[in-house]
Amino acid sequence: MSYLWIGVIVAALASFAQKWLGYQVPPAVLERPRIARMTALLPVALLGALVATQTLTNGPSLAFDARVPALLVAAVLLWRRAPFIVVVIAAALVAAGVRALGWG
Repeated sequence: MSYLWIGVIVAALASFAQKWLGYQVPPAVLERPRIARMTALLPVALLGALVATQTLTNGPSLAFDARVPALLVAAVLLWRRAPFIVVVIAAALVAAGVRALGWG
């Protein structure tokens, strides 16, 4: 068995254990205002970090290509409360246009 498979199995077991431990937490702990606020905001923070990482990096280096203007357009449209499909199409068109102009 290779080290890769050992890592996959260990990660799967750790993930299962973490989920199981989450079910063992008493409801009174989860209902505290500070904990409730943190659990409500954690997915937003993780998604924001994922978007930033996927947009601004290319492997181990920083990248400033067509994804950045597309993300800015999407952010403005989301701020203006545009429908999600409009946001996706506009961001795709901006990225395609920027790439067609030879940048990124």
